[in-house]
Amino acid sequence: MTKKFKNAVRQIHLWLGIGTGLIVVIISLTGCVYVFEKEIREFVQQDYNEVEIAHKSFVGLHSILRNFEKVAPKETLTAVRIINDKPNATVAITTKKDHVYFFNPYNASLVKQSGLDWLNTAEEIHTSLLLDEPGKFIIRWSVVIFVIILISGIILWFPNQMRLLKQSVTIKWNASFKRVNYDLHNVLGFYSSGILLVIALSGLYFAFKEVKTATSFIAGSRLSKPIEADLLKLPVSNDVPVRYDQLYSRTMAKFPGAIESRISVRKTGEIRLRLVYPKIWAKNQNTFFFDPHSGKMLNYKLYKDNTRADVVEATNYDLHTGQLFGLFGKVVACIVSLISASLPITGFIIWWKKQKKGKKKKMVKA
Repeated sequence: MTKKFKNAVRQIHLWLGIGTGLIVVIISLTGCVYVFEKEIREFVQQDYNEVEIAHKSFVGLHSILRNFEKVAPKETLTAVRIINDKPNATVAITTKKDHVYFFNPYNASLVKQSGLDWLNTAEEIHTSLLLDEPGKFIIRWSVVIFVIILISGIILWFPNQMRLLKQSVTIKWNASFKRVNYDLHNVLGFYSSGILLVIALSGLYFAFKEVKTATSFIAGSRLSKPIEADLLKLPVSNDVPVRYDQLYSRTMAKFPGAIESRISVRKTGEIRLRLVYPKIWAKNQNTFFFDPHSGKMLNYKLYKDNTRADVVEATNYDLHTGQLFGLFGKVVACIVSLISASLPITGFIIWWKKQKKGKKKKMVKA
């Protein structure tokens, strides 16, 4: 690599880093926290995520929804979560006002009512900076720029001479602050760059349909579309709690074995039921859509029919958060996210020191 080329790459790396540094720090820190979202929630919500085990069967979704209507008559339901493989897990109902109600699965009594917790806020900051669509735009393009920064950083890392390779992969802790800071930026950036590229690119998969299209092309298949059909073909009650119960219980009976069920009301009004099954690698999930008025199944998508592109889509979230590789993957993702948050800071210090040094030289010459 010529000196001129490296200087050009260095300028790109510098100014893109300065321009997006604060956003990268925010994305990295909130992502680091959200990696352990499940574990944090299980710990914080342990008093109301589960109730004492009883030798009783599930009271039925209709009873829980009936009690929800009594407890919160002015609330509009947006989502229901049922943990099927834990009989004593509370049933969580989320409303349009971002309130969450936890109900006893044995007797439908209210266990706890709360607002969305700080983890939801962390996720919102991570995806939109709490600025809705403008924030999502900023996040999307900041991640694109971050990918460019990572690639340019790898180019800059390569030593001009092989005898300098050892210096490029080790931190000289007994050196001056300036040198240690430089090594932290250079060495940690190199070690984490590969994983950070995977995390960043998997994040772009959520943000840009063009990335999904490109991924499908590489996978050699297309994302499958939901099949339009009514697999239940049974009349559904006009009573809303009973209707939800029928949709849930009948679908569960036809597709048994789900460890978790999630019912949500989409912006279009359609009712979506997701049944999540045990997995070895990619997420196994059946999705069904129902008409909100008639209860008729409109279409469905089964994981057994997944194409390679579908498998990539089902795996992407777990890849992005590190949980695809279990606890080890989460720990690695968390550590790498912390390194990512440090890179703009150490990079800024390098730039700031050079600026001060340049000013001193000018003053001496004057």
